[in-house]
Amino acid sequence: MRVQTLTLVAAGAVLLAPTALPASPAAFVRPQAGPAALREGDVAAADLLAKVRDCVPVSRGRYRTDDGEPASIPVCGTKEAVYWKADMDIDCDGQAGTRCNARTDPVFAAMTAYQQSDGRYLDAERLPYIVVPAASALWNHRDHRIGGGSVAAVVYRDRVQYAVVGDVGPRDIIGEASYATAKALGIPADPRGGGTDTGVTYIVFKDSRVKPIEDHAAAVETGQRLARLFVGRPRGGAVEPAGS
Repeated sequence: MRVQTLTLVAAGAVLLAPTALPASPAAFVRPQAGPAALREGDVAAADLLAKVRDCVPVSRGRYRTDDGEPASIPVCGTKEAVYWKADMDIDCDGQAGTRCNARTDPVFAAMTAYQQSDGRYLDAERLPYIVVPAASALWNHRDHRIGGGSVAAVVYRDRVQYAVVGDVGPRDIIGEASYATAKALGIPADPRGGGTDTGVTYIVFKDSRVKPIEDHAAAVETGQRLARLFVGRPRGGAVEPAGS
């Protein structure tokens, strides 16, 4: 069951402004790149999943996957990233299109928490993005240097899709991504009945940011680089043994 993202039910202007992130080597700013830069899969899904097999919780409690479900999902963390293992509900919010609009999606919102460089809201049909829970006593993504444009590796079965943090959802629910993210992972993307109940891992790299947020090629390039570092494999090199 999909739930409304917070942008539809909250009127705070705070959520509509991108979170300011500190400058760091992981930040990536570049002009829009061509289609050749959109190739993904530089780091295998199995390698990423092996790095997040265990969980050191960084949230003060657990999240629900949907309204009425038990709270069973912790946010986990390492020094490089935060991650959670959940379902995937489909976020179709933002710019209206053929697949994402008020007719196809009963909880469609014409806004996303973050905006493109031209001031328009994000395009869920075209841009792979994920949704983070609104900051609360349960967990505050900003405390872990995560905000709008932060880069995520989303893993489902043997596929890896790089995406950005593009929207903010309810304070107690986790596990949601854009139409484009689901479609790229082979997950049914229909906002009414799509998504999957389990098996999705979201890994968000700390201190990473793509600007402009809509530059998916930059998200892929940055995500691949950070994923290689995360699994201990420099470009062109083999996986480094643990403890090296």
